[in-house]
Amino acid sequence: MQPTPFTPWSWRDPSSLAGTYDPAAADSVEEGGRTGVDLVGYKVEATDGHIGSIDQASYDVGSAFLVVDTGPWIFGRKVLLPAGTVQTVDHTERKVYVDRTKEQIKSSPEYDKETFETPEYREKVGDYYTGSYRDYPH
Repeated sequence: MQPTPFTPWSWRDPSSLAGTYDPAAADSVEEGGRTGVDLVGYKVEATDGHIGSIDQASYDVGSAFLVVDTGPWIFGRKVLLPAGTVQTVDHTERKVYVDRTKEQIKSSPEYDKETFETPEYREKVGDYYTGSYRDYPH
């Protein structure tokens, strides 16, 4: 059986982004009318512990990502995590679990708020996480 290839910028399980449907309590409503949950503010857990909280999230098909504010853990650094690194989302606890270690995340390409959405930067980050998935699969 072949393992599923790692696709950095796509959610593994898009259904994990949908919360329990309650129109009165919906966090967001997308253009298409689908009720979803805004992950901004959720805590982020690596395989070996807490790394920070989500500062920004994109749900664009094929280019989704999270910007995580690591606070004092990496000297106030922010990191860009492709959506493909997200293993599960726990809406009750408001936590997102990623399948990378703290060290792998800490060693990721430097986040630059001016260039993080450029094709060159996204390719660099995508290649880094694809390589870490290939070298250390979870």
